[in-house]
Amino acid sequence: MASFEPCRAKMEAEGIAQSAISAFESTFNSLVSGNTGMIPESTITPVPELVHTDSITAKPNAGLLAETVVLKLNGGLGTGMGLDKAKSLLEVKNGDTFLDLTAKQVMCMRKDFGENVKFMLMNSFSTSDDTMEFFRTKYPSLAAEEGLEMLQNKVPKLDATTYEPAACESDPSNEWCPPGHGDLYAALIGSGRLAALLKSGYKYMFVSNSDNLGATLDLKILTHFADTNASFMMECCERTENDKREVILPSVTVTST
Repeated sequence: MASFEPCRAKMEAEGIAQSAISAFESTFNSLVSGNTGMIPESTITPVPELVHTDSITAKPNAGLLAETVVLKLNGGLGTGMGLDKAKSLLEVKNGDTFLDLTAKQVMCMRKDFGENVKFMLMNSFSTSDDTMEFFRTKYPSLAAEEGLEMLQNKVPKLDATTYEPAACESDPSNEWCPPGHGDLYAALIGSGRLAALLKSGYKYMFVSNSDNLGATLDLKILTHFADTNASFMMECCERTENDKREVILPSVTVTST
């Protein structure tokens, strides 16, 4: 079986955090072992029911906002839409981009609730420069806030035959790719940001894609999340005819061996 050591050496030389190296090693081992990642239909069943927001009776607690971080996942390029910069810099309406509208949502929430809700971006090495220049130019007060940006990690591209790190002498930056939104946890730990947020008294984090303008922090749901002492909660929308290709919510049957 192919060895992970060349990848480890390349990542360590780049100064990538051990948490990210360990995460990529797990993915690498699944790849070379032939694990497809497919989940047999026989092991899943539909989720029987979900809590509907209309059934939440908890009184919204605005005090929780001082302990909450709003984080936008902003690592994707808009190459599929003809862009060579962050997808969130695509104009949406009346000259406003996704990031314009996100910034305005955050500032509006701060004004409405009288709480300085912390705002963060998880950028990639591909989107960092464009995104931060955008904030410095249009929203300097947000750009000046400590800890606005957290960079997600990067992982080496692999040769499809040998599974060794690919080489591109003409442009070494092409030897790397962002590992995707699942890197959030490794990035929080490896960057030291998680420890810093906890030390500053933050307890909750609302996470959504930067191009999902419908995903905003709902105080009622936040209060329900805090009251139930849940470790993770996902907000879902009812599917329509236009959502047939979207993900489903299965309950997985785990069997011990």
